[in-house]
Amino acid sequence: MKYGYFDDAGKEYVITTPATPLPWINYLGTEKFFSLISNTAGGYSFYEDARLRRLTRYRYNNVPTDNGGRYFYINDSGSVWSPGWQPVKKELESYECRHGLGYTLIKGEKSGIAVECLFFVPLHYNGEIQKVRVKNTSGLMKSIKLYSMIEFCLWNAYDDMTNFQRNFNTAEVEIEGAVIYHKTEYRERRNHYAFYAVNTEIAGFDTDRESFIGPYNGFEAPQVVINGKSNNSVADGWSPIASHGIEIPLSPGEEKEFVFILGYVENATEEKWQAKNVINKTKAHQMIAQFSDVSQVEEALAELKKYWDDLLSRFTLDSRDDKLNRMVNIWNQYQCMVTFNMSRSASYYEAGIGRGMGFRDSNQDILGFVHQIPQRARERILDIAATQLANGGAYHQYQPLTKKGNHDAGSNFNDDPLWLIASTVAYIKETGDFVILDEAGSF
Repeated sequence: MKYGYFDDAGKEYVITTPATPLPWINYLGTEKFFSLISNTAGGYSFYEDARLRRLTRYRYNNVPTDNGGRYFYINDSGSVWSPGWQPVKKELESYECRHGLGYTLIKGEKSGIAVECLFFVPLHYNGEIQKVRVKNTSGLMKSIKLYSMIEFCLWNAYDDMTNFQRNFNTAEVEIEGAVIYHKTEYRERRNHYAFYAVNTEIAGFDTDRESFIGPYNGFEAPQVVINGKSNNSVADGWSPIASHGIEIPLSPGEEKEFVFILGYVENATEEKWQAKNVINKTKAHQMIAQFSDVSQVEEALAELKKYWDDLLSRFTLDSRDDKLNRMVNIWNQYQCMVTFNMSRSASYYEAGIGRGMGFRDSNQDILGFVHQIPQRARERILDIAATQLANGGAYHQYQPLTKKGNHDAGSNFNDDPLWLIASTVAYIKETGDFVILDEAGSF
């Protein structure tokens, strides 16, 4: 069975059926904020470290597979469905997912309503943009309800899965207009928080998972969406989520667009609060203002596409084999940059809760992408060198946030130090930068 095709002109892979044998995922982000997204909008987001700065919860090895993500629900006069098919799994009249370079576009249509969801992480931005376009393709007046939903992870993804007695007591949120802030442990031990915003007036919200979903329900049939009315729940412990309820009247042929932002903010210790128990939202407000309308989103997407075009232009192949050209010029180089960013520390098969980034893996990654962005290769070599031990050995893995060795995995893997030599030589051959050999590692 054929599940999709390559669109070489758009540098996209197009998936034409949602029920693929396994989730078909893309990687969003280029610097510090990253997201994994499947062809049905599953996945999760994190800042720098998939274990220690996880923003959204994800359930691995679950039944049904790919359970949890950034979901949108449509309630069209009692008919409930999702444009990405999951989690509702209501049959769609049309479906398409386009995995591009650093962005994913998912389209779904049913009963005269077409929904298009664009997901990407802009350059130099610590957040995921989600642009949703809703269009009435019927000849009738429509009045639909749109519900967003993400589930917050309580930051440390490993602790989130195991330390229930603490997590169920510490979760905290704030609500400000159409912005929902996740501030668990911000008062006690953290200087960072997350937020989920939308650039329109909302009819209601929910931040408590059980209130939103209902007892014994799943993501496929949330009580709020089925009833067509938000509960305005405020999470106090338990499992915090963020959901916006938006009422959308649409004349025949009319369309409306909304910008959702999942963002990450850090504050200096002396700047944590704007009032007693009220988090300092200055940076969040600035991030939201950057994408307050659709034109700003389009500009950022164009900038992201140009970034990838520039990277892929450093080395090109022109052969008589279109398939070879496609893989060498687009997808292999894209994959090399993705592995540089993640170093296999986060995927659908590496949970991102234990191994961190591999010492050997990260050095091998440099061999594949150094020609594209050598200054980032230099930074990575110095990061890796800083984890090396005084005796010449190395930790097999290190956490990307702390740049510290993973003590659970241990050290003294014989071939790890040798790969640092290989990556450094490759970098010097590419750049002629022998000065890197004089850099002192911060052990």
